[in-house]
This record gives sequence, structure tokens and C-alpha cells, in this order.
Amino acid sequence: MSTAVHFGAGNIGRGFVGLLLHEGGYDLVFSDVAAPLVDAINAASEYTVHEVGEGGVDKVVTGFRALNSAADPQAVADAVASADVVTTAVGPTVLRFIAPHILAGLRLRDPDAAPLAVMACENAIGATDLLRDEIRSQAGADWETVSQRAVFANTAVDRIVPAQPAGAGVDVTVEPFFEWAIEATPFGGALPNIPGAHFVDDLEPYIERKLFTVNTGHATTAYFGAQAGAATVAEALAVPEIAAGVSAALEETSALLVHKHGLDAAELAEYRATILRRFANPELPDTVGRVGRQPLRKLSRHERFVGPAAEAAEAGLSVEALVAAIGAALAFDDAEDPQSVELQQRLRAAEDAASLTASVTGLEPEHPLFPLVEAAVSERQAAIGADAR
Repeated sequence: MSTAVHFGAGNIGRGFVGLLLHEGGYDLVFSDVAAPLVDAINAASEYTVHEVGEGGVDKVVTGFRALNSAADPQAVADAVASADVVTTAVGPTVLRFIAPHILAGLRLRDPDAAPLAVMACENAIGATDLLRDEIRSQAGADWETVSQRAVFANTAVDRIVPAQPAGAGVDVTVEPFFEWAIEATPFGGALPNIPGAHFVDDLEPYIERKLFTVNTGHATTAYFGAQAGAATVAEALAVPEIAAGVSAALEETSALLVHKHGLDAAELAEYRATILRRFANPELPDTVGRVGRQPLRKLSRHERFVGPAAEAAEAGLSVEALVAAIGAALAFDDAEDPQSVELQQRLRAAEDAASLTASVTGLEPEHPLFPLVEAAVSERQAAIGADAR
């Protein structure tokens, strides 16, 4: 039996990546630091992935166990050492904490075994590269040896997994749609068996199409929805003005994708329509609070707003709708989200708009997008009566 070790036993890990690995015939080993979750997984002999919406079915996952990487790192290293595949769904900032476990496993791995397929399934461009660089940094002089025992491939993943209903246990509710694109070149023809995933020669267009459509659109809907008092993403999209604002932002990101990657405009229009139908799925109780959380991260230089808007501005393309979405993100005020609280505090403090724009977005003052975002910051400060210089 082939084995896959997946770091991050949360809803995406169980309801998306883990499900596809199970369907590929892998014996699943989840690794997580949340002891109650690890215990709950180990207490279950199976769990169900509930697809809700048109075409959705229930899928049962069996053949899994979970390890606590904080309490038993040796067991995790042993699992990695003998695995065929390692995947992650932990968030890009957590990859550096995963790296030591993979490194420990690679050090123990039989040099004659087939290379371990390592794939970080995160909402970030080049996430596997980030993970590989962390492992390289921590390996030191051992890197030349351990690097021969693994293949690192970047991926683009897409599936909406909302906040789960109370009492669901380890079952997971997801949307029927998913996409998992994996760069093929690192494998040299020896591709892992992952049903439903597709292997591509050039991953960047897939990653940016997903990030600049799904992630940009999802967050835009949440921020406009929060301003309008909507509770869920589906409710927000039912408001014609919000739907129009989201569509306009995604038309701008699509224009960038056509300009940058030569993607077909008609196919992108169909892709946008599919994305908006997914967001409007009333059976996905996705709240604007969950989707909008961590606005400081989402407003950073290479994320879903400033990333595409900066490139579009550099190319002389329209960014008006994206700047409007940035303005809505600046207005996201959720007392339950630490980043939202910090952002609103900074907007209210005596920090001038230019300094705040530079520190939050990472844009240089001479960048063509900078004055537009600075104006949005000033507008938000004026709206809340900030004591800004």
C-alpha cells in the first residue's frame, strides 16, 4: 500500500487533499498539532465528505490515522521516511514549522527508495518552493544528500471549504467543484497517482488564474458584503450592486491574465461565471467574516488585491474596480479578527496615509498604483475621523 503524509488535518486537509489521496489508493497519515483533532481522527474508522450543491454527493474516506507532530515528532519523521507522497494545507506562514519534520524524514529515508513527492497545497504562488527553501536552509551541509531523496512540485488548489456546522465531528462539508493542478516537469514522467488532479507543464497561469479570480473574487465579495451588512457570501452576491462590483474587479484581473499569459478572454469569462455561481451556492454557509479575515495579509504586496492591481497598473490596464475592492478591505471591521482590529487601530492612529499605504501594501511611493491606494486609505481615515497627519 502506498502511503501519503498530509500536514494539516483541518477541513481542507480532510475534505479536499486527503480525499483525493484516498481516492488514489494511498494509506493516509494526517499530521497536526491540535491534540483534540488528532484524537478525534484516531477515534474514527471513517469520515464523510459532504458535497453540497448541484451534483454533490457524499464520499466516505477510510484507511487513515493521525499523528501529533508536537507530541511525537519521531513518529512523523518515520512516516515521512517511508511515504510516497507528502502534502500540506497549513497556510504559507506555517511551512517553516513543517520543514523540520520533512527534513527529519528525508534524513531517515532509504537512499535507494523512489524520491518522495512533496507538494505544498497552499493559497500562495510557489508554496512548494518556499517549503523546499526552508528545508534547504535547515538542512545545511546535508542538503545535497537529502535533496536527492525528494521531488518538489508546486501546485494550484481550489475548493471552497466553509466553516463547518456544529457537531460535524471529523466529517467535512465542501462544494462539489475542485481543481488541483500540479507541475509535471519535476517528476520526469513518474507522476504520482492522484485521481482528479491534472499535471501541467507551466503552472503559473493556473496559479494566477485561481488566485486572481477565486481568491480575489471571494475576498471582494466578503468585504463588500460586510459593508452592506450581509452575513454570508451568498447573501452578499444576491445584492446587485455587490455582484456588479465583484464582476468588475474580476474583469480587471482577467484583463491582466490575458495580457500576461495570453489566456483566452472568452474562456476566462466562462471561468468567472463559474466562480460566481460557486460563491452564490446557498448551501455553502460561508460567512463574510471567515472569508474576510486577515485583511492585512490579503492587502500585502503579492496577495490577491495589490498583486494583480500592481501588475495591471504597470501595464496601463484599468484598476478602478480593484482599488474599490481595496477600499472595502480597508473598511473591514471585525472585532473577532485580530488583523482587522490592528488595521482599524492603525487607520485611526496618527499615521499618515502614505506611510500606512507603504507599510501595509509594500508598494513603493513611485509605483503607479500607490497614489490610488493612498487615496483609498485617506478616504477610509476621513470616514472614521482618524487623527491622521
